[in-house]
Amino acid sequence: MVYLTRKEHFNAAHKLWNEKWNKDKNDEVFGICANENFHGHNYNLYVTVKGEPDADTGFIMNAKELSQIIEKEVCLKMDHKNLNVEVDFLEGIIPTTENLAIAIWKQIEPHIKQCTLHCVKLYETENIFAEYYGN
Repeated sequence: MVYLTRKEHFNAAHKLWNEKWNKDKNDEVFGICANENFHGHNYNLYVTVKGEPDADTGFIMNAKELSQIIEKEVCLKMDHKNLNVEVDFLEGIIPTTENLAIAIWKQIEPHIKQCTLHCVKLYETENIFAEYYGN
Protein backbone atom coordinates (compact mmCIF):
# COMPACT_ATOMS: atom_id res chain seq x y z
CA MET A 1 0.00 0.00 0.00
CA VAL A 2 1.31 3.44 -0.96
CA TYR A 3 0.09 6.72 0.52
CA LEU A 4 0.14 9.94 -1.51
CA THR A 5 -0.50 13.32 0.11
CA ARG A 6 -1.35 16.60 -1.59
CA LYS A 7 -1.10 19.89 0.32
CA GLU A 8 -3.37 22.83 -0.51
CA HIS A 9 -4.08 26.13 1.20
CA PHE A 10 -7.02 28.46 1.75
CA ASN A 11 -7.84 31.47 3.93
CA ALA A 12 -11.19 31.82 5.63
CA ALA A 13 -13.01 33.51 8.47
CA HIS A 14 -15.30 31.93 11.03
CA LYS A 15 -16.61 32.16 14.55
CA LEU A 16 -17.37 29.33 16.89
CA TRP A 17 -20.92 29.76 18.09
CA ASN A 18 -23.68 27.42 19.17
CA GLU A 19 -27.09 28.92 18.38
CA LYS A 20 -28.67 26.89 21.21
CA TRP A 21 -26.59 28.76 23.80
CA ASN A 22 -26.65 32.34 25.03
CA LYS A 23 -23.70 34.70 24.61
CA ASP A 24 -22.29 33.94 28.07
CA LYS A 25 -22.21 30.19 27.41
CA ASN A 26 -20.65 30.67 23.95
CA ASP A 27 -18.01 32.97 25.43
CA GLU A 28 -17.32 30.49 28.22
CA VAL A 29 -16.85 27.53 25.88
CA PHE A 30 -15.33 29.15 22.78
CA GLY A 31 -13.55 32.16 24.30
CA ILE A 32 -12.17 34.63 21.78
CA CYS A 33 -13.21 32.30 18.95
CA ALA A 34 -16.82 33.36 19.67
CA ASN A 35 -15.99 36.91 18.56
CA GLU A 36 -19.20 38.27 17.04
CA ASN A 37 -17.15 39.92 14.27
CA PHE A 38 -15.48 36.63 13.29
CA HIS A 39 -11.74 35.96 12.91
CA GLY A 40 -9.59 34.39 10.22
CA HIS A 41 -7.11 31.58 9.65
CA ASN A 42 -4.64 30.54 6.99
CA TYR A 43 -5.61 26.89 6.66
CA ASN A 44 -3.29 24.19 5.35
CA LEU A 45 -5.05 21.13 4.02
CA TYR A 46 -3.38 17.75 3.52
CA VAL A 47 -5.35 15.12 1.61
CA THR A 48 -3.94 11.59 1.61
CA VAL A 49 -5.03 8.81 -0.71
CA LYS A 50 -3.89 5.20 -0.65
CA GLY A 51 -3.59 2.40 -3.15
CA GLU A 52 -1.25 0.37 -5.30
CA PRO A 53 0.75 2.06 -8.06
CA ASP A 54 -0.52 1.54 -11.59
CA ALA A 55 1.81 -0.66 -13.64
CA ASP A 56 1.86 1.80 -16.56
CA THR A 57 2.11 5.15 -14.75
CA GLY A 58 3.52 4.32 -11.33
CA PHE A 59 0.76 6.50 -9.85
CA ILE A 60 -1.86 5.48 -7.33
CA MET A 61 -3.53 8.68 -8.51
CA ASN A 62 -2.32 11.53 -10.63
CA ALA A 63 -1.35 14.24 -8.12
CA LYS A 64 -2.47 16.95 -10.55
CA GLU A 65 -5.94 15.39 -10.68
CA LEU A 66 -6.05 15.19 -6.89
CA SER A 67 -5.11 18.86 -6.70
CA GLN A 68 -7.86 19.76 -9.18
CA ILE A 69 -10.47 17.88 -7.12
CA ILE A 70 -9.39 19.64 -3.92
CA GLU A 71 -9.34 23.02 -5.67
CA LYS A 72 -12.82 22.59 -7.18
CA GLU A 73 -14.58 20.88 -4.27
CA VAL A 74 -12.94 22.70 -1.36
CA CYS A 75 -10.63 25.65 -2.00
CA LEU A 76 -12.79 27.53 -4.50
CA LYS A 77 -15.77 27.13 -2.16
CA MET A 78 -13.93 28.08 1.06
CA ASP A 79 -11.08 30.42 0.16
CA HIS A 80 -11.63 33.99 1.37
CA LYS A 81 -15.10 33.08 2.60
CA ASN A 82 -16.93 33.38 5.89
CA LEU A 83 -17.39 29.72 6.78
CA ASN A 84 -20.43 30.44 8.94
CA VAL A 85 -22.46 32.12 6.21
CA GLU A 86 -21.00 31.65 2.72
CA VAL A 87 -20.25 27.93 2.33
CA ASP A 88 -23.34 25.88 1.53
CA PHE A 89 -21.96 22.52 2.61
CA LEU A 90 -21.20 23.94 6.08
CA GLU A 91 -24.74 25.15 6.74
CA GLY A 92 -25.79 24.28 10.28
CA ILE A 93 -22.28 23.12 11.26
CA ILE A 94 -20.12 24.83 13.87
CA PRO A 95 -16.94 25.37 11.82
CA THR A 96 -14.42 23.87 14.23
CA THR A 97 -11.31 22.33 12.75
CA GLU A 98 -12.76 18.90 13.52
CA ASN A 99 -16.06 19.57 11.76
CA LEU A 100 -14.29 21.15 8.79
CA ALA A 101 -12.13 18.05 8.32
CA ILE A 102 -15.25 15.86 8.22
CA ALA A 103 -17.06 18.21 5.82
CA ILE A 104 -14.03 18.38 3.51
CA TRP A 105 -13.84 14.57 3.46
CA LYS A 106 -17.48 14.45 2.37
CA GLN A 107 -16.76 16.92 -0.44
CA ILE A 108 -13.72 15.05 -1.77
CA GLU A 109 -14.44 11.35 -1.21
CA PRO A 110 -17.05 10.87 -3.99
CA HIS A 111 -14.51 12.12 -6.55
CA ILE A 112 -11.68 9.72 -5.67
CA LYS A 113 -12.08 6.82 -8.10
CA GLN A 114 -8.84 4.97 -8.81
CA CYS A 115 -7.72 4.67 -5.17
CA THR A 116 -9.09 5.29 -1.68
CA LEU A 117 -9.27 8.47 0.37
CA HIS A 118 -7.25 7.76 3.50
CA CYS A 119 -7.06 11.00 5.50
CA VAL A 120 -8.00 14.65 5.56
CA LYS A 121 -5.68 16.65 7.80
CA LEU A 122 -6.53 20.30 8.32
CA TYR A 123 -4.23 22.76 10.07
CA GLU A 124 -6.03 25.79 11.48
CA THR A 125 -2.78 27.14 12.96
CA GLU A 126 0.70 25.68 13.25
CA ASN A 127 -0.35 24.33 16.66
CA ILE A 128 -3.91 23.11 15.99
CA PHE A 129 -4.96 20.52 13.44
CA ALA A 130 -7.51 17.75 13.01
CA GLU A 131 -7.26 14.48 11.14
CA TYR A 132 -10.24 12.54 9.80
CA TYR A 133 -10.09 8.99 8.45
CA GLY A 134 -13.72 8.47 7.42
CA ASN A 135 -16.45 6.66 9.27
